[in-house]
Parts: sequence; structure tokens; C-alpha cells
Amino acid sequence: MTIHTLSDVSFGEQLPTFTPDTGLLNVKKFAVAAGWDAPRFTDHAAARDQGLPGAVIPGIMSQGFLSAMIHHWAPTADVKKVDTVFRAPCIVDEIYNVEGVVTDIDEETGEIEIDLTITNQAGETRVFGTAKVLLSQ
Repeated sequence: MTIHTLSDVSFGEQLPTFTPDTGLLNVKKFAVAAGWDAPRFTDHAAARDQGLPGAVIPGIMSQGFLSAMIHHWAPTADVKKVDTVFRAPCIVDEIYNVEGVVTDIDEETGEIEIDLTITNQAGETRVFGTAKVLLSQ
């Protein structure tokens, strides 16, 4: 169900899982556009030479995935804030699930709080946080 107004939202509601494109080509495009065209983001071998398990997804791209999940659920939402904690790197070319759950609804202001997670296929939480979102009433 697509969310348009605050009355469409339920406390405890699970947002539809979003599986972003974490392929090397997509991450390279993002890194170049962001001015972060560093080998740790764009080249698996170079990232391994730096002690990483492979090329990593930039943190700001992970935050973009979180915002994209919110906008797939509620296209007209105004994402006011995304606060994240990075527990472990997200590796390029791996599959991640981006999920959220509504943890607070402020009827007066129209603000919704959403708990966020990015997990890998092993079920490990790599990124978590919260978002503050405004919807029209």
C-alpha cells in the first residue's frame, strides 16, 4: 500500500523491504557523482589492498538507500532527518535488505519516526538508525 497522508500510517507498521542495486557499476556512478572516486569504493582488489574485504558502499549512498525505501513506501513524504550508525561496511556486489518500522506518530505535527536497518544475506545488521519524516495530514 502506498502511503499518502498521516492517516494511512499505523504504529508498528513495517515498510516494504527494499533491495537496492549495490553492483559495482552503480556504486562507481555514485562515487564519481559524489566526488568520491576512490579505489576503496570502485575497485575490489584495491580495497583489499587497503585491508577491506572488497570495495565498500559509501556511507552516504547507504543513507540514500534508506531514504529511497521511505519514498517507495510514501512518495510524498518529506524526509527531514536520517540518523545512522555504521556497524560494519556494506560490500559492493552483495545483496542487502533495507527495512523500516514505524516507531512513533505525532498526530499534531505530522511527524513519523521510523527505525531503519540494512542487513546482509547472513542476517547481520550493517547499518541502523532512525528517520524523521513528515506527511500531510
